[in-house]
Amino acid sequence: MKLLLTDSGVKNASMLAALVDLLGKPIAEASALCVPTAGYGGPYGDPGGPWRFISGRSPNPMTELGWKSVGVLELTALPGIDKERWVSWVRETDALLVNGGDAMYLCHWMRESGLADLFPSLHDTVYVGLSAGSMVLTPRIGEDFVGWKPPTGNDSALGVVDFSIFPHLDSPDCPENTMAVAERWAAEIKGPAYTIDAQTAIKVTDGGVEVVSEGHWKQFNPAREKRS
Repeated sequence: MKLLLTDSGVKNASMLAALVDLLGKPIAEASALCVPTAGYGGPYGDPGGPWRFISGRSPNPMTELGWKSVGVLELTALPGIDKERWVSWVRETDALLVNGGDAMYLCHWMRESGLADLFPSLHDTVYVGLSAGSMVLTPRIGEDFVGWKPPTGNDSALGVVDFSIFPHLDSPDCPENTMAVAERWAAEIKGPAYTIDAQTAIKVTDGGVEVVSEGHWKQFNPAREKRS
């Protein structure tokens, strides 16, 4: 997969250009499936959040970017659907737009549904993550971000990339997410990590890792990242 891991959606021209580059064509010619699942999982999850994400009425631009078509891929529904059907939906789409919410709940359902098993074969698919939708691809999210308790009992995520992400740096909605707190989080994570704000995304391709930003970010414990 080609990845655009965002904090709060595609917020600026630099991120939009990065998305078009990953797609290899205009957004108006590309199809997308949005994954709202994480929005239900956390202690503050409610039905309104996933609806705003799906309908393009959230403050985090994802589904409303002008796609040729947008569908909904609800992970909790997939175990009850013929696998060949939903796998074909995933393989035929250009982009997966993955909502924020609770990263561990999302991780659990990516595994339970079988979607995570498809990731290694989705070479041309563009994955666009929003907050938890980005964090779920990392090795660990850090204990500070564990809300929903996974069966594993730890903070391990999917490990598609080998760096962790501390989102919402200096966000008015998350005043506790300061640089000082991010530094303490990174010390506990120990591995490669980034903290990013709403104007920042991390672009991952076979060519490596690139930070796309019109805002603020910092890299911690730098090391050679695993290529997706």
